[in-house]
Amino acid sequence: MNVTFEEKAGRHGARLGIATLDAEKTLNALSLPMIEALDDRLRAWAEEPDIVCVLLRGKGPKAFCAGGDIRRLAEACREHPGEVPPLAARFFADEYRLDHRLHTYPKPLICWGHGHVLGGGMGLLQGSAIRIVTPSSRLAMPEIGIGLYPDVGGSWFLSRLPGRLGLFLGLTGSALNARDALQLGLADRFLLEDQQPALIEGLLQLNWREQPALQLNSLLKALEHEPHAQLPAAQWLPRRLRLDQLLDVADLGSAWRTLTALREDEDPLLAHAARTLAAGCPLSARLVWEQLARARHLSLADVFRMEYTLSLNCCRHPEFPEGVRARLIDRDNSPHWHWPELRAIPEAVVEAHFEPVWSGPHPLADL
Repeated sequence: MNVTFEEKAGRHGARLGIATLDAEKTLNALSLPMIEALDDRLRAWAEEPDIVCVLLRGKGPKAFCAGGDIRRLAEACREHPGEVPPLAARFFADEYRLDHRLHTYPKPLICWGHGHVLGGGMGLLQGSAIRIVTPSSRLAMPEIGIGLYPDVGGSWFLSRLPGRLGLFLGLTGSALNARDALQLGLADRFLLEDQQPALIEGLLQLNWREQPALQLNSLLKALEHEPHAQLPAAQWLPRRLRLDQLLDVADLGSAWRTLTALREDEDPLLAHAARTLAAGCPLSARLVWEQLARARHLSLADVFRMEYTLSLNCCRHPEFPEGVRARLIDRDNSPHWHWPELRAIPEAVVEAHFEPVWSGPHPLADL
């Protein structure tokens, strides 16, 4: 199942629960068994009074979690063309249920977001109460390249970023470093890679019986004091004014043209973002534009319910399996999109992505 669990004894009978994603070869990509194991253990830990805090981390130096096991999902889509594969219906329901559990967890839940934190990894990080980033952290929602869209709560946290930054990040899949994440409210603390043992030891030494929130905050502030000088330079807030001006448009077509025109811009970050969008999936861009508009006034639970509908419909259409083939399986980086241009996408196709593909109550109605 590639997830390990351990409990460490602290003071006065307190115990720290540690969940470790243990699939280093795949950069800790989330499989269905991993999701189910995490959800089961987190639910159990929430009900155990001696478990006072939970730490979620990933094994290996390269990544906390580089997303979900989308190769297996794409294979299932090819085996069930035009339909919702049974694996997809179960995978997305369980993943979003796990993400929602993190957002609403009743105990301090700390996520160590080092290295690559992509897609499904962002869902885990953003749901956690205390989100730690490190010098190696690279946070992104890169679904534009594979014919999907920023799910796992992306509708929630991207739509709440300042100005047009959420739209920009969703359309271009641009990565955030640690300072970006802190400045944009997508992380809470900055620590060095080698400080994780000190964090664990500090958690074990706390007296969780007396003012635990105050003690935990003091511990994190003390650990963060020295690393602060090693924060990388900000990338995206300094560019916010320009991005807000570029994306001050009324429709996606204008946004697409404005951003892709920057492919040779003198700003290398914007040029790279423009090239990523230009090579990305037009249908994904349509979904990003629509999902962020719809999510602005939704509750967290309704966001996950909307995303579940979107994800199942993406599995029914050809763009997602083709994007995964081109980027991750054959690696030719030449996806043959069914709708290669924005204007070729029927409005009815976009609307259909937001329509249920099941009968009866919503599978996530109980969130």
